Amino acid sequence: MNRRHHRLLDRSSIAALRSRLAALTGIVALIAAVLTGVTAGPAGAAPTRASASAPTATAAGAGWICNGAPVTPGYVLTSHTNNGCNGAGMWFQQPVQNGIWTCATSPIPAGYVLSGHNPTGCDGYDSWYMRLPVDGLWTCGTSPIPPGYVLTQHAGNGMGCSNIDAWYMQLARDGIWTCAGSPIPPGYINTNHQVPGCGGIGSWFQQVARPYLWICPYTPVPAGYHTTTYNGSYCGGLGAWLLVRN
Repeated sequence: MNRRHHRLLDRSSIAALRSRLAALTGIVALIAAVLTGVTAGPAGAAPTRASASAPTATAAGAGWICNGAPVTPGYVLTSHTNNGCNGAGMWFQQPVQNGIWTCATSPIPAGYVLSGHNPTGCDGYDSWYMRLPVDGLWTCGTSPIPPGYVLTQHAGNGMGCSNIDAWYMQLARDGIWTCAGSPIPPGYINTNHQVPGCGGIGSWFQQVARPYLWICPYTPVPAGYHTTTYNGSYCGGLGAWLLVRN
């Protein structure tokens, strides 16, 4: 009888101990939340300005984040307020989408370009219109150029993109004149040059690499090829090398 009574007492003690540990865990979690002062906002919530005494900065997801805090990958900054975060100011972050005005300090997710500019937008920080690229699009001079695209025209002297230079972006293809400084997509080479092209910047004739084309200077030799004969009169007088298979 004594041994049986001893086992019952052990089980009762263990149950009480588990109950106390669960309560203690809840208290610790509550204290941690109070100390961090972070509250999660609902996804897709509209920007609302917060007071300096009650910031609504979020650790992730759509909502306000403190100035200097990392932006969630795949998100952009669309609004700013000097309030909140003890006077440091906050930015509103939300998921990127095709066709959205973003602040000048916003990251540009991979694959997106800038095609419009507002010098007075985003609480005075400038704003940019962000979108997915298409073949035949004027982009701002600060825009990334996605893989597979080249620049074929230039609007300078502040004529494009609200007083910022603009570039006409097209999909790369065999036999196209591109502006100086335009990317050379893998598998393509420059085979000719014009000094007055692209609004005076200079332009290059771009082709898909194949044997016995003449490749201009400053053009990477594609994998599987090497150069042989040189002719100083080719490539608009810059000189060129004959491209052959390895």
